[in-house]
Amino acid sequence: MRNIMLLAVMVATFSTSSAVAQTLRDASYNYVGKISPNGTVRDSKYNPVGYFNNDGTIANAKGKVVGRFDGKMQIFTKGGERVGFITADGSVYDGESDLLGKIEIKTGKVTDDDGKVLGYANGISIQRVAVYYFFDFFD
Repeated sequence: MRNIMLLAVMVATFSTSSAVAQTLRDASYNYVGKISPNGTVRDSKYNPVGYFNNDGTIANAKGKVVGRFDGKMQIFTKGGERVGFITADGSVYDGESDLLGKIEIKTGKVTDDDGKVLGYANGISIQRVAVYYFFDFFD
């Protein structure tokens, strides 16, 4: 029984959608890029535009750290200034606690504070989605 449980856990772990790069789309559902499992963000021409490192730091295409996010769903600049945060329901706020938009966790739809669709991102952590769509760390 123990071996069956172990096998079930392994199958569940390795069959998740996070094992492949996840597509980023704009409001018209056009492909705009991908975030790979290793954290590399690529544009539609497959050029690297940024990185999400395992320690929560965010880097631009040249590898320069431009920000970070922590386990409490807060997003900071490289200087440590909090520029935003995310709540458990996927709402994204700026550093002044003004609503920027929402990430629908089940559908991956990203909307601004007026409900206008900004894009779509399924199977990606909401911190990465928020940084990509609401905070321009990769410019």
